[in-house]
Amino acid sequence: MSHTAHIPSHRKPRQRASKSALRAGVAGGVLSTIAVAGAAGPAQAEAQAEPVTQTIEMPTITAGLSAAVAASAEATQQIALDLEAQAHEAAAAKSAAKEAKKAKAEAVRKAEAKKKAEAAAKARAEAEAQERAERASRTAERTTLSAPSSSTASTGSSSGNSTAASAPSAAPAPSSNASGSAGAIVAFAKAQVGDAYVAGGTGPNAWDCSGLVQAAYRSVGIDLPRVSQAQSTAGTQVSLSNLQPGDILYWGAAGSAYHVAIYVGGGQFVGAQNSSTGTVQRSMDYDRPTGAVRVL
Repeated sequence: MSHTAHIPSHRKPRQRASKSALRAGVAGGVLSTIAVAGAAGPAQAEAQAEPVTQTIEMPTITAGLSAAVAASAEATQQIALDLEAQAHEAAAAKSAAKEAKKAKAEAVRKAEAKKKAEAAAKARAEAEAQERAERASRTAERTTLSAPSSSTASTGSSSGNSTAASAPSAAPAPSSNASGSAGAIVAFAKAQVGDAYVAGGTGPNAWDCSGLVQAAYRSVGIDLPRVSQAQSTAGTQVSLSNLQPGDILYWGAAGSAYHVAIYVGGGQFVGAQNSSTGTVQRSMDYDRPTGAVRVL
């Protein structure tokens, strides 16, 4: 007997049978699955091959989305219209405010212009009234001065004094206390009363202050400087309490005077004052001079 025949086997027959059964079961399951799949394959292929001809949910979704988009577009358009309207309103308000401001400025300008025009008219009326009064005064003065001259001429004629009868003066009669060159200067100055004042004027119907003084002295053959500054130092300085007709009055310092006139006696002067009054005869109290010079 062989030694190997007596050695018991180490294999486990039951386990081998179980594995065989398991393997058989797995193989059977696989085959069953393949069979089922094979059977279902044609049906599924037919189902997949069948074309889809209807959609149910998409139309509903598309219509809702379209309505939402339309509503959003309408809201956006309304917002744009509102903003445009607000912009127009703001522009209109700004334009109205600008026009109102312009109208107010124009009204103020017109009011100021009217006020100035009224003031100018009032000033002209006052100047004209004053000029009429001065003309009336000059007429009365000339009438008074001509009465003694006529009386003297008549007396001279009746007494046979041919010299007195043949010596009439072409210039207006001077003041009672002026004679000779001084009287002629005074007469010349008074004859210009009522003439216009023009800066730089030297006659014959418009003067400035120094132009009138220069012309009055030239009428007796005396040449004076043209401007008031030089005329205020053209002679001997005299006190205002010791004036004589024909003296030159000045306003401002000697050598830098800004205005001159001619003293005509009786506490009065004749001068080309300004563009409002023209050439006038006034009392020294009207505008007190600074000093005086005597040329004669």
